[in-house]
This record gives sequence, structure tokens and C-alpha cells, in this order.
Amino acid sequence: MARKGTQTPSYWYDGTTPPLAMRLLSPLYAALSGLRRRLFKRGWLKRHSVPVPVIVVGNITAGGTGKTPLTIALVQRLRAAGWSPGVASRGYGREQSAQARWVDASTATDIGGDEPVLIAWKTGVPVRVDADRVAAARALVEAGCDVIVCDDGLQHYRLARDIEIEVVDAQRRYGNGQLLPAGPLREPVARAAECDFRVVNLGAASAEAAAACGFGQWSMTLQIDSAQPLAGGRMRSLAAFAGQRVHAVAGIAHPPRFFEMLRARGIGVVPHAFADHHAYQPQDLRFGSQLPVLMTEKDAVKCRSFASDWHYAVPLQAELPAAFWVALTDRLEKLRAR
Repeated sequence: MARKGTQTPSYWYDGTTPPLAMRLLSPLYAALSGLRRRLFKRGWLKRHSVPVPVIVVGNITAGGTGKTPLTIALVQRLRAAGWSPGVASRGYGREQSAQARWVDASTATDIGGDEPVLIAWKTGVPVRVDADRVAAARALVEAGCDVIVCDDGLQHYRLARDIEIEVVDAQRRYGNGQLLPAGPLREPVARAAECDFRVVNLGAASAEAAAACGFGQWSMTLQIDSAQPLAGGRMRSLAAFAGQRVHAVAGIAHPPRFFEMLRARGIGVVPHAFADHHAYQPQDLRFGSQLPVLMTEKDAVKCRSFASDWHYAVPLQAELPAAFWVALTDRLEKLRAR
């Protein structure tokens, strides 16, 4: 059955040759995107600043790499350090996308976007969705935020930024190295070197894998240890599901990563992969057997209205080296002083 959402072409990552039409379109995309970058760099297209620091968390590939878990961790750290952060996002896939709106934990994902609702649910900070990120940043400043975090938007050059953080998937990296649509690249790989921080998403990799990150790269691991019943109730340890079969649901850019994390906990996974940003309906979670259903939090925010006692969200915690947070907060303090 077709899954509504964003599907990643297999030839971006599996080594097969992209279709001829895609290869012919890539030079056109490269020319147009390159021209746009040069126009902003030379000042012929204007960048707009806001009077507080702006951090952009993004990537140079299309699709997910772990930006949202990092954004959540970043916001939580900033609040703990005494900042009042706000999050700006386009709200990919939402209805009435031309209309700006505030998002909170109770906002429906079809009008707020799944990732902005998840960020609001997890952090409680002001979240503004707007196709115009300059307008979103200005609204957040007016709401009292003293630092703006952009979830995605590395290529939204109209908004001037103080810190750029690139997130790259350790397994898939830059795929076949080709620009859209023949490959996953929104910009040439050389663009990544211009970012202030490069975070490599290792998933549930070991400490040894984290130590293997190259010079100038910061490792990020994703940790899971509990499951939250969507219908309400006490959190359960994932250890309680070890040795039994569960239905595992993931509508994210790379579903196998979630399934592998559960298997590493000794859980028997019956995998159900959906397209990224899939709009869930109750029938999507009817699998014909009465087993617990474990899903990512990104999926859970779209299933809360029809969840049963068998449905659980698995919270994801992004962990980075202490030195990363020291370097980032030091940069921010210098910006605040200035």
C-alpha cells in the first residue's frame, strides 16, 4: 500500500544509477542554486537580521538527518543556561502553509507540522511556523525570545544567522554525492565546510564509533530507554518489552535506525515503515495482532487522538560531548556581550 508522505529515492543511497531524466536536471538545479548563493553572498539579494543571536540547525541533503532531536536538545540546554529560546520552522507538509501561526503541544499536526508540534510538546518554548523565517524570527523576538533556533533552514539565506550547525547522518552521509534530483544534495558538499559546527548523527552507535568521528566533527548519539503510553499512564522501561514481539512504527527519514535501536534492547521487532511525515489514520495502526505498538515521538504526536492502551511513544534523547556545549555556549555568550 502506498504511504502518503516523503519517500527518499533508493538510487540516492544504494549505488544504482539515477534515471537519465534526473541526471539531466541536476546541472540545471546546480546552476540555479549556485546563482542564488552567489547573489546572497555578494549582497545583491538582501539578508535580514534580528537583534538576537540566530542559530540554524540544518543539512545540505534533502530528508532527515537528526535535526529535530538536536534542536530539542539545544533548546533544553539553552533554557538551562538562562536563555529564553524560541524556535522558527517552516512546518513541512502542514495545511495552509502560507499562513503563519503559533504552535503549542495541543496544535493539530496537520496545521502545525509534525516536527514543530513535537518540539513544542517536548520543550514548551514558543514555536512559530512560517514559510518566511525572517518574519518568524521577528515574531519570536517580539514574544520575548533572546535567541532564535531555526529547525532546518540552512538554505533560507534571507535570514542572517550567527551560528550554523550542519547535521549529517553517519550511515548515509552524502549518498551518491550528486545534487538534486539525481542525488540528495541541496548544495555542494563544500558548503558544509562553511558551517560553524558539523554534528554527525551516529544513532545508537557505541562510544568507540563516536571516538572515530573526524577532526572538526562532533558526535551525536541517540538514546532510548523508556516508553510512554499515549493513552496516559506511567512511563515503562524498555526493558519490560525485552524478549517479546512488538509492532514498531516509524514514519521518519530512515526507519531502520529506529527498528535497530529497539532490537538492540532485546525486543522482537515487527517493523512497519511509513514515509517521512506520513499523515496517520486509525487503520494504519491495525496490524491484525494484539501486540504492543512502539513508535517514535514524531509519529506519536500524530496518533494521540486515536491511541489505545497498546500504543507507546519512545522518547529519544540526543547526547553530545560536553565540549560541544561548552564551545556553543561560549560562542553565544560572546554574541550576547556584543
